[in-house]
Amino acid sequence: MTVLEQLPEGARIAIIRLRSLGDCVLTTPALALLKRARPDLALAVSVEERFQSIFNGNPAITQILAPNWQAVRKFKPELCVNLHGGPRSLWMTALSGARWRAGFAHHSTTFAYNFRIPRAQRILGVNRTVHTAEHLASAFFALGVPVEDVPRAQLYTHDSPRQGKYAVLHPFASAAEKQWPSERFCEVARYLNLWNIAPVFLAGPGDDVSPFKGHAVVQGPLSEATALLSKAAGFIGNDSGPAHIAAAFGVPSVVLFSASNPAIWAPWRTESEVIIAPDGMREVSVSRVIAALERLRMLEEAHA
Repeated sequence: MTVLEQLPEGARIAIIRLRSLGDCVLTTPALALLKRARPDLALAVSVEERFQSIFNGNPAITQILAPNWQAVRKFKPELCVNLHGGPRSLWMTALSGARWRAGFAHHSTTFAYNFRIPRAQRILGVNRTVHTAEHLASAFFALGVPVEDVPRAQLYTHDSPRQGKYAVLHPFASAAEKQWPSERFCEVARYLNLWNIAPVFLAGPGDDVSPFKGHAVVQGPLSEATALLSKAAGFIGNDSGPAHIAAAFGVPSVVLFSASNPAIWAPWRTESEVIIAPDGMREVSVSRVIAALERLRMLEEAHA
């Protein structure tokens, strides 16, 4: 009998996610599968405040919890699932008060778990690198959710603040080596203007937008970025969280990768072109990105 089959009607499940942006987005398919398998369950996600808007409005989620063990314990979960794996989330799981405490068996420390989740390859019966969306969903397959194709991420937002046809360019990333040069993003923006697609640069609150003067820039909270991406005609950006938000809305995407593995982090369930730069981002030419946009037929549709 699976853990899910042993949970009583209306049981509470606490999912510890904490961060980061891409991981939060790619957790939503797993939540949808869990809720579909057991609609009676009350699901709560423990996540840092800066990422909470990713889960706002999600019908699978009953409650969003503060990222501490006290909030998780107060929720009184029957099952606590640690998707994060760091020391803080481990102690949150240990102190959750849950009858069942689940986490991946390959985590460096597993003392808090009385259900250790095997690797995704074993659960899915595959011998390949798995995408993060599959890896996260596999935790719930192990707990008793029927194994099926992992759907697209599910985000909910208000209307986009922009009208007309526009593409979002995201020239930032978590590390300098993951960033394509800003002047090349500006060159792509010039091409988009020629094709009557308005370029809009997306930036976080602390990003330096000075290289993009003269262009439309949206630099606000995560909820505004999500709304902007939801109606974009296309996305061009570095391997980073906004690429996963764009994919959640089915936005055709060109994503540039340097150090990260696209098999693990490529846009999930959307039409996309991945550009890999093993020798550094400066080796990627503007023409290579334009060619990727043409393969996505974004420019062709702009001329129609």
